Amino acid sequence: MKVGVFDSGIGGLTVVKSLLEHRLFEEIVYFGDTARVPYGIKDKTTIIRYAIEAVEFFKNFELDLIIVACNTVSAHALTEMREVASCPVIGVVEAGILATSNALRDKESNILILGTKATINSKAYEIGLREQGFTNLQAKATGLFVPIVEEEIYEGAILEATFKHYFDALKKPDAVILGCTHFPLITDALQNYFSNETVFIHSGDAIVEQLERDFDFSTKYTTTKLEFFASENPEALKNVAKKWLHL
Repeated sequence: MKVGVFDSGIGGLTVVKSLLEHRLFEEIVYFGDTARVPYGIKDKTTIIRYAIEAVEFFKNFELDLIIVACNTVSAHALTEMREVASCPVIGVVEAGILATSNALRDKESNILILGTKATINSKAYEIGLREQGFTNLQAKATGLFVPIVEEEIYEGAILEATFKHYFDALKKPDAVILGCTHFPLITDALQNYFSNETVFIHSGDAIVEQLERDFDFSTKYTTTKLEFFASENPEALKNVAKKWLHL
């Protein structure tokens, strides 16, 4: 099994980490559109165009599957990607909604959705969760978390101040959807801020849950070949991958 993982930048490496931990694929080809990141502030038409270009890039490889690790692209461009791809395409938003539904039996649970401005404005999570019967939803665009994570700030005063800025007026959630693949890197800090009982929905783990439901992964691979590509400065991407994936 050979999979392509697409993200607007480096955040999708957290999804790759989950794939590696579960040993689902023999080969992973990662493409980060680092020249045009962030996608979260761009309009839908632009996001769709960039996403289709990513599919064209992946046609250089014989892939069995494409995983869209970017929540913004998953919210806005999944249909268009599927129309031009030669293999199945799955995205983290659908997976996150499934994982939330499986994790929370109480439909009255207070769910907080975090993401980029484009993801939150799409209301993709809210629409999907309401279809699953959830009604107590809060959504917050938390774009400042992206540069903070990329500065490798995972705890401390800057992060605490940002939490206070975003969350001070919000009702404490029962569950938090980490609707951007950068956000799992600050899960521990978020857990400390909210509660040990708060459930966190991680895009990487959610994708694995969906994959194992929808595909046959009876074979577990002892090693996985990794290839990393970027539209700008691929060496920088590879260096981050070494840190985040402990390569």
